[in-house]
Amino acid sequence: MLPRVLVTGANGFLGRHLVAELLRRGYPVRALVRPSQKCAASSPLPPLQALPIEVCEIDLSRSVCKAELAAIAAGCGAIIHAAAAAQVNPARNPTVWATNFRGTEQVLRLAQKAGVARLVYVGTANVFGFGTQKRPGDETRPYTGRRYGLDYMDSKRAATNLVLQAVTQEQLPAVLVHPTFMLGPSDAKPTSGKLLLELRAGRLPGYPLGGKNYVHVRDVAVATVNALTRGRVGESYILGNENLSYREAFGLMAGVLEVASPRWPLLPPLANFYGVLCAWKASLTGRPAQINPAMIAVANDGHYFTPQKARVELELPRTPVHQAVVEAFDWFKAHGYVH
Repeated sequence: MLPRVLVTGANGFLGRHLVAELLRRGYPVRALVRPSQKCAASSPLPPLQALPIEVCEIDLSRSVCKAELAAIAAGCGAIIHAAAAAQVNPARNPTVWATNFRGTEQVLRLAQKAGVARLVYVGTANVFGFGTQKRPGDETRPYTGRRYGLDYMDSKRAATNLVLQAVTQEQLPAVLVHPTFMLGPSDAKPTSGKLLLELRAGRLPGYPLGGKNYVHVRDVAVATVNALTRGRVGESYILGNENLSYREAFGLMAGVLEVASPRWPLLPPLANFYGVLCAWKASLTGRPAQINPAMIAVANDGHYFTPQKARVELELPRTPVHQAVVEAFDWFKAHGYVH
């Protein structure tokens, strides 16, 4: 009989796909969500309670007593920790640290008390050093993201270190997976899919000179669930697919969205100046602008990675990014995001 799997962040973009993949394979699922987030009233997604799973409410970014932690994991043989705060605007955000670092601390305590056979921690490829399209970064590259000043990247690197420390010092049977930029259907918030909506609406006047790695969210879910039984304890796996410059990616997306692709490159001096102007506006209004200097700095670089290790050891699928964009856009159209 398959073990019950506790999934944190089950109501998120990736979390929904993880729950679907686990159910498809016959795993019993216990979904962990923050209070009042079982399903937003405006969300087109069905409530988690409508699925054949257990749903528990708890906020792991706050202190949780030992008894409550023990009850959450009771009867679970494995945990997938996918809960995270991915906000990058503003660049410095205490809530991001509370969710990504303190939340991971508590999941590690929970896993140790429950004695689970496997913990799969979902991180981000940004905790590794990136490379070029010809020589992309891998799991051996040291972290270089601190120079951006983004709490998201820094907190995820710190959380990754926590998991690795628990493996070496407390023999926690953990495997770490690190997705790149995910695209696909059911992005209700939306998160990464917002890029498609902005491009569709013509709000991207140009393209930065950098790039990144893209992957279908369903491929990430498949490899993450595979990590419950595959992969080596203490090892990290980048879950990605295609390395595309922003010019290449925007061209691909624009073709699917049936709009013109941005024509003009945003040269770093101009992009940086725009980031400074946005920061100045935010300081005057007290509200985050559309973009900040840290986001500009990231976009100027090429965040390219190789997923070869995960393809071999976790059987990571290779769904074309074009297909991910098609499915994402079709879902947005079907649910009223595009007029």
